[in-house]
Amino acid sequence: MDLKSLIREVPDFPKPGILFYDITTLLKDPVGLHSAVDALANCFVGRKVDSVVGIEARGFIFAPMVAYRLNAGFVPVRKPKKLPAATACATYNLEYGADSLEIHRDAISQGQDVLIIDDLLATGGTAAAVAQLIESLGGTVAGLGFLIELAFLKGRGKLAKYDLHAVLKY
Repeated sequence: MDLKSLIREVPDFPKPGILFYDITTLLKDPVGLHSAVDALANCFVGRKVDSVVGIEARGFIFAPMVAYRLNAGFVPVRKPKKLPAATACATYNLEYGADSLEIHRDAISQGQDVLIIDDLLATGGTAAAVAQLIESLGGTVAGLGFLIELAFLKGRGKLAKYDLHAVLKY
């Protein structure tokens, strides 16, 4: 299936000069949604995956479905102050400033194999921070899966030591 044909391209959003890839048009298409989830999960079928981490917010769409397909648990990684129990935090640099993400300290156990899923790989900073969080809790990053990779931003370079799969590349 041509998943790119189901993704709407919105010029000048959220600011002039940016071409935004809107996945809501793919999500509303039942066949497209199934195909996207299958493509993300199939890269990791047959491999040991204990938990699938989804990165807020659009990672929450795909990660639970991939976890279900892989017979694994789902763990959310959220923006600060959104999780109710004790958390571990990672701060990472953005183009203009910094941001942070949190995970429950008891979400990952020592030696667990963890798959990271998100909708988009851009510069790689967010995914690298999540990988560091997982490793700081004793987990092993089993791989990373993205629906879309913006290859021209070279985010894959920050994640070179991991097994990384992207369904679509722009």
